[in-house]
Formats: sequence, structure tokens, C-alpha cells
Amino acid sequence: MVRLLSSSDIEAAVAMDDVIPAVERIFGEYSEGKVIMPPKMYLDIPGSGDFRAMPAYVPSLNTAGLKWVNVHPGNREHRLPTVMATVLINDPQTGRIISIMDGTYLTDLRTGAAGGIAAKHLARDVSTVGLIGSGRQAWAQILAYRSIFKDRIRHVKIYSRRIEHSEALAARIQKYMGYDATACQTPEEAVDARLVATTTPARSPIIRDEWIMPGTHINAIGADAPGKQELHTELTLKARVFVDSVEQASHSGEINVPWSQGLINEEKLAGTIGEVITGRKPGRTVDEITVFDSTGLSIQDMAVAHMVYERALKAGRGLEFEF
Repeated sequence: MVRLLSSSDIEAAVAMDDVIPAVERIFGEYSEGKVIMPPKMYLDIPGSGDFRAMPAYVPSLNTAGLKWVNVHPGNREHRLPTVMATVLINDPQTGRIISIMDGTYLTDLRTGAAGGIAAKHLARDVSTVGLIGSGRQAWAQILAYRSIFKDRIRHVKIYSRRIEHSEALAARIQKYMGYDATACQTPEEAVDARLVATTTPARSPIIRDEWIMPGTHINAIGADAPGKQELHTELTLKARVFVDSVEQASHSGEINVPWSQGLINEEKLAGTIGEVITGRKPGRTVDEITVFDSTGLSIQDMAVAHMVYERALKAGRGLEFEF
């Protein structure tokens, strides 16, 4: 039997507090070569967006599967999420499908968790958080930061191209988290913070080198396909850059543009976040600018999907069917 799990089933099964340790553990396993994860495959739809196929096998969880996910930046006009996904889980020994689940909320959670984990290991001061972008992933980032840092966060500053979107997110943060939150008129105003997250699909850099103070950590979340870039190259070259995967970041992460121009390579990277987690690479020193280039790994999806499936099975949630 195949268990079909909806977004409401997933929300009932896991929260950000559950997802963060699962993702942190899987980053460590990846850095130690304990998982199998081919590069994600892209299918471009000119003028609309793209699809990605993301397979992985996690032996420690006895889980294999695939996430099929789209990124369509214009979806807000259609009242749809920019990112939508479906996750397929298989029994690695037989290949049998055991679950099909909504992957949209799951993707929000695991991506937010990655930013929170990077901030945990690399950020010096989290009292003021700057968000560039005001969509679902901006909310997921602040959910993860709240889970880890709680009342150490005092103020959240938000910039979006449309001020009403920034104002809406600020109001939501104030209502549900109790943090002081401000909608900013410019990106420069929003990044006057020691922890910054960029969550836009920009193809022209937004954040300038001269805006960023020493000691700042930046989670570069939005650049997840070739040609996307949120940080000016001068800033990236100045910072200590950590990635989730060197292979993926080089062709589809924040560093993909300067990499293609020959300005950055693996030797110039500080390491992977998994290497920091496992203690094989150092994190930050006081006055450095650090960047975490998050491309999104299928092992994150498998780690969370496995947890969702196990909990849903125990609780009897979801719909069982046969093909």
C-alpha cells in the first residue's frame, strides 16, 4: 500500500523544532560521505520557470526517494507559491513506492532549517535580523531563527520590492512571534543587521559590499539556479563562503556567476556547512563577513520526508491506496 500525505498531514506530523536537528544531522552525514546524492537535474521552461528532479539515498534512514519541484517566480500573480513540490519515498531494497507526499511545506521547512543551522554555527550577533524578500521562505527563515535563538532576536527588518508585502510580513512577525518588525524602504536599510537572509529569485545582484558590516552573517537562499545572484560579486569575494554542496553551488548557487567567470573556485571556499557541523572546518571569527550559499539538497528532503512518513504511519494519518 502507498500512503498519500497532504500538506495538512505534514503540518500535523512535524514542526520547525523537529526539522532542524534532522537537517543538521544529514548535513553532517553528507560531509562524511555517508549518503548518495546525484546532482539535481533542471528542466527549463522559457519565460515561466523551471522544474528540478532531486533524488537521494540515505542509508542511515533506510530511505530513498525523489523530489520533483518547480520554481516559477511569477506565481504570486496566480495566487500560487513560487515553489511547489511532490516527494516520492521508496523502499531502497525493493524499489516499492511507500509514500507520495506534498513537498511544498516540507521544502519551506527544510530550507528554513538550513538557514537556521548556518546561523547557529556562523552568526555572531542575532539581535537584529534583516530579510530581503517577504514570501514563504522569508517566513520559514524567521521560523528557524526563532526556534534556535528565541528571545535573543529583538528586531526584524524586511525589504521587498513592494512595500505592502514587507508590511504584511512585519505585521505577521509581530503578531505571531512578538518581535519588533519594520518594513524598510530600501535593501540597504534592511541589511543593517548582523544576521541577513536573502530569499529572492534575483538575477541581478541586490546587496552591495559597502552595505555589510564586519561580523555579519548572510544566508544566501534565493539563488538556486544558473544565472541567479543576490549578492554583488565584490561582497562574495570578500566574505568567507560556506556552501551546502560544492558541486551544486558551483553551477546553481549564489556563487555560480562568479564561479563561471573564474573569480572563485573550490580552493577559495571556506568549506561546507556539514564540515563545520562535524568540526572538520572552523566557523567564524569575530570580524569576518560569512556567507552560507544554500542551494537545497535532496538529502534534506529525504531526512524530513522519512520523519513525516514514520510519524504519519504511527498516527494513522493519510490515505492508503494501491496503484
